Amino acid sequence: MKTFNVFFIGLFSFLISSLNSFCQQSNSNIQMVGAMKNVMWKGQLYGTINLDTISNKQHLFGLGPVEYLTGELLIIDGKAYKSTVVTDSTMQVEETFQAKAPFFGYATINNWSEQDLPDSIQTIAQLETFLDKITKNAVHPFFFQLKGTLETAKIHVVNLPKGSKVSSPEDAHQGQTNYFLNQDEVTILGFFSKDHQAVFTHHDTYLHMHLITSDKQKMGHLYDFFFQKGTFKLYLPTP
Repeated sequence: MKTFNVFFIGLFSFLISSLNSFCQQSNSNIQMVGAMKNVMWKGQLYGTINLDTISNKQHLFGLGPVEYLTGELLIIDGKAYKSTVVTDSTMQVEETFQAKAPFFGYATINNWSEQDLPDSIQTIAQLETFLDKITKNAVHPFFFQLKGTLETAKIHVVNLPKGSKVSSPEDAHQGQTNYFLNQDEVTILGFFSKDHQAVFTHHDTYLHMHLITSDKQKMGHLYDFFFQKGTFKLYLPTP
């Protein structure tokens, strides 16, 4: 009986240790608040997080829309930016944590590894495939950064008219304004996950990306681009 008890305790300890090891390897420190599908299909436009409540975190990164879909939000290394539509050709970008989001993803990331982005990566689909391939053994989901010079890009800022009701993605995109970039130096914060479609990415992609120009004059949701070859660096989080 004593031998059996020792064996059982040893087996139990091994299983707990293995489970803990698995959890450490399979979970990232990304925090998710709210869900895209609740906004798009249920019309839950109100803020579920106040960015001011996480403003004290070091090396903070995050992205999402402004509550009631009235702008875009981006946090890069502890600095928060909000963009809102002014006209069809101009926007306002301000540095502030005074904003709420209906869904938002964020993480504290202290260290990044840098590598050249291959010149062959020129579309969002190519970027998605490339990231999936090189991160097979990495912790998922994850944030990443891209820094370089664009040939062209298209971003949008949501601008839902006040009082609008939302019950579909089409409703949610009312008032959305597109902006075009050319030869701009930019930083892109992206989110990659194969498990968060309709939660934090659209149903047809594993990516959610926001872009900000180096002069901080333009910031928004990135949905089309053409990179200037030889200029882009990819940054992935490291333990």
